[in-house]
Amino acid sequence: MANPNPTTGLQLRSTVKKDGILELSLESVQTPEPKPDEVVVRVEASPINPSDLGLLFGAADMGTAKASGTAANPVVTANIAPNIMKMMGGRLDQSLPVGNEGAGVVVGAGASDAAQKLLGKTVAILGGAMYSQFRVIKAAQCLLLPAGTTPAEGASCFVNPLTAIGMVETMKLEGHKALVHTAAASNLGQMLNKLCNKDGVALVNIVRKPEHVKLLKSIGATHVCDSSASSFMDDLTNALVATGATLAFDATGGGKLAGQILTCMEIAANKTAKEYSRYGSTTHKQLYIYGGLDRSPTEFNRNFGMAWGIGGWLLTPFLQKIGPEAAQKLRERVAAEVKTTFASTYTKEVSLAEALTLAAIAVYGKQATGEKYLINPNKGLR
Repeated sequence: MANPNPTTGLQLRSTVKKDGILELSLESVQTPEPKPDEVVVRVEASPINPSDLGLLFGAADMGTAKASGTAANPVVTANIAPNIMKMMGGRLDQSLPVGNEGAGVVVGAGASDAAQKLLGKTVAILGGAMYSQFRVIKAAQCLLLPAGTTPAEGASCFVNPLTAIGMVETMKLEGHKALVHTAAASNLGQMLNKLCNKDGVALVNIVRKPEHVKLLKSIGATHVCDSSASSFMDDLTNALVATGATLAFDATGGGKLAGQILTCMEIAANKTAKEYSRYGSTTHKQLYIYGGLDRSPTEFNRNFGMAWGIGGWLLTPFLQKIGPEAAQKLRERVAAEVKTTFASTYTKEVSLAEALTLAAIAVYGKQATGEKYLINPNKGLR
């Protein structure tokens, strides 16, 4: 086993400077001695999720990125537009650790029974600062992975799986019977398809390319609509009629797609309406924006009646809403199905230093389907 009390480790940091420059670098940080209820995890896998990129890049224009430093200790800088700097006030000149989730092996533990029981075990963590060689965290925040599960297999145990489950649970809580999901060929989208197939939930997938239709069909998706097709609005309306979906989760955020979904929901509802109403359908249509793949303004042409709602949706408030006991049950389901329903795939595994090369940033920064990167902070060091 590795040294149970590592004293220091590298950590990836992001700093937005007052002069409008983003700086990404590696910093050697002290590894605290674990308190009685804490453990030390040697992090061996941490995904780069879209939710990580906002903190990592700080709204910088990565097209202006420049590299300096050395191969072992790289430094990347990029420019931030003056009008965007106004939104960065809360983090100016702060060197912030990055990485929402990950997995690794417990190499040190405090004196409590709960902590000691995890020594040598592979665990998943949702706790921030995961692009680090070592992470000290409470034992209660660790999700023990099934025997034989590697850190890479358990690295994405929280954000995507719990978001997928959260969407289905939100559907149930709000009285809907089927879902719509955009950017549906993503890792999250593929998980949601597997989950809905397993649980018997009707799902309408919206993708942006014909090859994404083929991908989702290959894993059992029934309804897949290509937003680039000339028949998109008709295809979506027909899928909504077939499923009765009145709840949508939109990962794009900007552009016309959210409004198009509500419009098609209204058309679908009117196709089955028993009488005409000049105020539109009385069936409530709800759309939640949970991502920002499209940074342009969100456009709505209000031709979808008066029974509708638009809001934001995030995983953490959802988990807080259902309470710790229910949230723990969801985590346990993810752990049990981490190699099946909630399995993740990655394009490439990189070290901390490799994650800060301009070539790597150009790939994972696009947030493109099939280009998901996994950081192994201890790659080549064991």
